[in-house]
Amino acid sequence: MSSQMNRRKFIVYGSAALGVSSLIKACAPATNTTPATTAASPTASSTVAASGGKIKVGILHSLSGTMAISEKSLVDATQLAIEEINKNGGVLGKQIEAIVEDGNSDWPTFAEKAKKLIEQDKVVVVFGCWTSSSRKAVLPVFEAKDHLLFYPVQYEGQECSKNIFYTGATPNQQIEPSVEWLLKNKGKEFFLVGSDYVFPRTANTIIKAQLEASGGKVVGEDYLPLGNSEVTPIITKIKQALPNGGVIYNSLNGDSNVAFFKQMQGAGLTADKYPSMSVSIAEEEVKAIGPEFLKGHYAAWNYFMTVDTPANKKFVEAFKAKYGADRVTNDPMEAGYIAVNIWKQAVEKAGKAEDLEAVRMAALGQTFDAPEGKVTMENSHHLSKFVRIGEVTSEGQFKVVYETKATVAPLPWNQFVAETKGYSCDYSDKAKGGKFKKA
Repeated sequence: MSSQMNRRKFIVYGSAALGVSSLIKACAPATNTTPATTAASPTASSTVAASGGKIKVGILHSLSGTMAISEKSLVDATQLAIEEINKNGGVLGKQIEAIVEDGNSDWPTFAEKAKKLIEQDKVVVVFGCWTSSSRKAVLPVFEAKDHLLFYPVQYEGQECSKNIFYTGATPNQQIEPSVEWLLKNKGKEFFLVGSDYVFPRTANTIIKAQLEASGGKVVGEDYLPLGNSEVTPIITKIKQALPNGGVIYNSLNGDSNVAFFKQMQGAGLTADKYPSMSVSIAEEEVKAIGPEFLKGHYAAWNYFMTVDTPANKKFVEAFKAKYGADRVTNDPMEAGYIAVNIWKQAVEKAGKAEDLEAVRMAALGQTFDAPEGKVTMENSHHLSKFVRIGEVTSEGQFKVVYETKATVAPLPWNQFVAETKGYSCDYSDKAKGGKFKKA
């Protein structure tokens, strides 16, 4: 299948416009998570670019297929960061040359293109992947090559790789605080709705464990295949399980959300009695679905376009200036923008982009004045991040109704799930590494 996919390579100096809106979120079918076998490979030092006038980096996202509608916007944000760095003198006096590859919304293709970027193009880092399935497909490649991937999307956790830096949220930086907020403000009876893939199912496992520990109750749970719009049976189940109203926790992805929210409103399940909390709907999704169907509902993220910080004002203005006044920014795009800047700082501290081990260690503890606020790369290879909950307004933006005053430390291994409770990861200590039992 992947051999027939679009294999065009785009060589980008600084950045190139690839504007598109974002609609489909997080994770892909569990049945597609097994990557092609990765052969024995050279060491990292032999698979990165030699010193020269430029530093080669890879960008690996879907420019075609189902996920392109989401991932192209992340390419835009990544290229904006690269362009800004190049205009300010580059990294260690060298310009960044970005090689953009198309994962084609096909997980084996992601693994194939990751291998190409490392072995043939000899990039020093890759910024990429959106779905958990694409990340899991490339993970063996980066581990076998001992290379570096910066992954920019919130995810289900339960992973901590030496070769990945995660700049999106872990569940305790998005899912768990949103559940806690709902319990305090909206009710204790939850109906869980999600797409039938890795992220929603893992998220709901965490939510069920959290509700059990916190006095909440799951009254129903249902899933749809990605892209399926047959939501009427779910609407019926919600009305039966919550006849007097209650909380809907939504991890549906993509076009399913369009049908879901339109039919919710049509069935009289309005936000005042049936408030929903979404973890896959951001500014671009609101724009695509229509704010009239989402007004009064909620979403949990670390960043919203309306965040009032000087860094965010600069970020939004620069993005609109480059890609158009009608474009919006969102949380995954901000995480992609952060990733490039954290990597740049780590390279400057390490003194050499090609020394991947030095860059990996130099990344630990790096701080960045991000649009969401100042963030820090922790020893777990995950960022400390602010947590925010936003309510959709009639203008299609989010009014922040809750935010943490300080960043929240990431917990890659979930503390509500029995199998991982008590575990942590710490790459500053070789004796601890990716998973160890805390004392």
